[in-house]
Amino acid sequence: MPFEVKLNDRIAKVELLSRQDNKLLVALDGKEFELDFVKVSEGSYSVIYQNRSFNIELIPVSGVKKYLVNTLKTTYEVEIIDAESKYLASRKKGLDDDGDNVIKAPIPGKVVKVFVKKGDKVEAGQTVIIISAMKMESEFKAKKAGTIAEVKVADGQTVEARQPLVVIEFDKEE
Repeated sequence: MPFEVKLNDRIAKVELLSRQDNKLLVALDGKEFELDFVKVSEGSYSVIYQNRSFNIELIPVSGVKKYLVNTLKTTYEVEIIDAESKYLASRKKGLDDDGDNVIKAPIPGKVVKVFVKKGDKVEAGQTVIIISAMKMESEFKAKKAGTIAEVKVADGQTVEARQPLVVIEFDKEE
């Protein structure tokens, strides 16, 4: 059954066409890909595509079927959009929502570096903080341009899952 995956700001149609042991045939926007997909440990996967190996860490974040996907070089925000997630999102709408302007720790970890302070102007895509968790460092970036309203942590501080780290007051869109 096809579903949609939102990767940062792009939405792609994904369908699992066949599966035999670790071998998957997946269609992404109609284009087929043969993958060798192995679960290494909880939240860690090895994917081989065209004889190239990719290690992927999948970290659940607050929200319905939302994840941070860490690769060796990049972190992606991913959301699975299927009938169940649409239903759950409609039921949860308005509850426990700090908005996109609050950057939260996805899992327990340690603050490696805070790049901003209260009052700083930030641009969309600018890294504001780096968190280390499970032997990986993840950069968290401003989704939109704005001003830092609050920095709730400091370099070296240990943080809990879903703990607010930085609050950004986004510029008004005209």
